[in-house]
Amino acid sequence: MIISFVKYQGTGNDFVVIDNRDSSFPIKDHALIAQICHRNYGIGADGFIAIESDTTSDFFMRYFNANGHEGSLCGNGSRCAIHYANSLGLTQKHVVFCAADGLHQAKFVGEEIALSLHDVSNWEIRDKDLFIDTGSPHHIAFVDDVAAVNVATSGAAIAHGAPYHADGTNVNFVEVIAADGLYVRTFERGVEAETLSCGTGVTAAAIGGHLSKRINAEKINVQTKGGVLTVSFSATSDKYESVVLQGPAIPVVSGKWEITI
Repeated sequence: MIISFVKYQGTGNDFVVIDNRDSSFPIKDHALIAQICHRNYGIGADGFIAIESDTTSDFFMRYFNANGHEGSLCGNGSRCAIHYANSLGLTQKHVVFCAADGLHQAKFVGEEIALSLHDVSNWEIRDKDLFIDTGSPHHIAFVDDVAAVNVATSGAAIAHGAPYHADGTNVNFVEVIAADGLYVRTFERGVEAETLSCGTGVTAAAIGGHLSKRINAEKINVQTKGGVLTVSFSATSDKYESVVLQGPAIPVVSGKWEITI
């Protein structure tokens, strides 16, 4: 069996994306997906995305972590999926699609894509840190010098320690660098390593910065190792509404992968 794919990156967070509207790909073969994502024995990516048919929206985005297991919402991956779906003629400038956490809207803004996330109304304070779910779970740790953090070691210790344990969480180390700017580095569960960027992570970091009164702006530029993303929202007394993550989605290479079933 030969599958066609396009590899995308969104601020360095990379994904293998396929058209699976005919359901021909063995989507339950987690070992195969992990092999495709492997950087030595496969195509190499932080995640795998299958575009599938959906009766309520333009398409369904099925997202898998690099370990081959189906994941929660992926912000950078969503933008890449939207770009690919648009190339297939499934969307126009304004997009409605379904992901693991339900329906989302998005739109093309010049060369970038603005993705609407769900309102955020629940968060937890964990000592000096925060826990915020923006479609995926995120632990937010504010630091004075994010460049000095050993993300692999410190992130892994938090991701599967108490109270997260087996399910794990993504871990974001955040430095305030301007009145409307953050620098974020992320340890991603499922990848079990630092990635160059994490869309839902920078969204959680921006909300966490505002929630903790470290930053007052409601439109925040977030620097990652892979580039800059913009997060905007409207803060009320008990929730964050109109949450939007904006950034690029860039096709890197297309090709074919031969698999034996």
